[in-house]
Formats: sequence, structure tokens, C-alpha cells
Amino acid sequence: MVGLITAIILIPLLGAVAVCAWPQRNGRPVALLFNAISAACALALWRNFDATASGLQFVERHAWIPAIGAEYLVGVDGLSLLLVLLTSLIVPFALLAQPMDRGFYATMLVMQSALYGTFTAQNFVLWFLFYEMSLIPAFLLIKIWGGENRDRAATKFFLYTFLGSVAMLLSFLGIYFANGTFDFAALASVGKNGLLTGKMTWLAFAGIFVGLAVKVPLFPFHTWLPDAYQTAPTGVSMVLTGVLSKMGVYGFVRLLLPLFPNQIKF
Repeated sequence: MVGLITAIILIPLLGAVAVCAWPQRNGRPVALLFNAISAACALALWRNFDATASGLQFVERHAWIPAIGAEYLVGVDGLSLLLVLLTSLIVPFALLAQPMDRGFYATMLVMQSALYGTFTAQNFVLWFLFYEMSLIPAFLLIKIWGGENRDRAATKFFLYTFLGSVAMLLSFLGIYFANGTFDFAALASVGKNGLLTGKMTWLAFAGIFVGLAVKVPLFPFHTWLPDAYQTAPTGVSMVLTGVLSKMGVYGFVRLLLPLFPNQIKF
């Protein structure tokens, strides 16, 4: 099953290109076709997943940016697999929610690809790339296809998520300079004894916490949510509620708990 996770990530991107290439009236059927193919690959992951084994499965590791220790490293455990399956389940219903133009369907597929990547990436550089890649389509879907007050809602969504992402990026840069790696597993093994020292530990923890809290969202970082949900098209609201908000919860489990086990207790 080597390459299956990469296929799951790439298929929606290919679908986005195909949707733009096909005539306007075929936008939704083509999007649903590529979604079904990626969902079939996700089901193949589930069928071949060994629930009795610990650690990551279906791991794919390739050199990417050796100078900074960034790798193309993807894999799934039980939590990742569950969220991949959830994404495969919700997106087709979002595509079917209401008739839209092909630009909408293509953007939804790009967001689906980014979500798959976010839930399977095991290196911070790759994970952050997919994380941000999911936010850009969400912004466009609200900005272009949203209802009344869409400009305000999209701008508010962008500012909150952008500032949260900056805080998280700065925290991980500090962690990298102190430990020399972006690998989640390597950082988790060091995290038991502390990734940083003194106040820097709490600053890094706070930066990552804020970045993820915006996505959940947690009080007081939640005020973008009512405007976005009210303004976004029905299908987009389904994905925002059903999947995008889970990115923040996933980040808490994948990042904060293993990297800051002592700080999270407070």
C-alpha cells in the first residue's frame, strides 16, 4: 500500500484541475467522481489498517529540504485515519448541498486535499503547509460564494486564522532552533524532558495553543465563527463545522499533548 496516502492527497487536486477543464455543467459530477476515488483510497487504508499495532502505518518518507530537516513524511494512526474517513464522508454531501459553479467545486476539492494532508503529515513544515493550504480555500469560499456581509466575514476569518498561524509558526521556529528537527515523533520524545527552557517553553506553548484555539475555536478566539457560519454557503458551513474545526482539536492531540505534557496540565 505504498503511496496510498499520497494518492489520497493528490486525487482531489487532480479533480480540481479536471473540474476547471470540463464544461461548466459537468462541474459537480466530475468533482463527485474524484471525491469518490479518493474516498475509495481512504477505505482501502481503513481495510488494511492494523488496529492492534501501535505507531504510524502506511508511512511514506522522502527527502525534501535537508538543510532544515524538512521531509515529506506522511502516515496514519487511529486518530488520523478516523479524520481522513470523516473528510471523505462529509465533503461529498457538501458538494451536493446546493448547485454552484465549477470554481466552487474546484476550490472545495483543493480544500479536501489540504485536509487530507493536514491529518496525515508528520513533519511540521509539511503539516503547516497543508494547514495553511486549507485556510486559503475556506477564505475564498466565504469571500466569493458567501451571502450577505461575506466581505466582513471572510476578512475576520482570515485575520484570526492568519494571526494564529503566525504565532504557531514562531513557536515552532523557536523549537526547531533549540532541537534541530521538525519531526513530530522526535520532538515528542524530547518533549517529556522539555523542548525549551524557562519562559521560552511557556511562550512556545502559548503560541501553538493560540494558533490551534482559533481553529477549534475556543473562547475568546471564537468571534469569527458566527459570521463565517452565517455567511458561508451551506456546503462550506458543513465542512467548517464537520472537518475544519477538527483540525484544531487534532492539533491539540498531535502537537500540544506530546510536545508539552507538563504545560498542558495547567
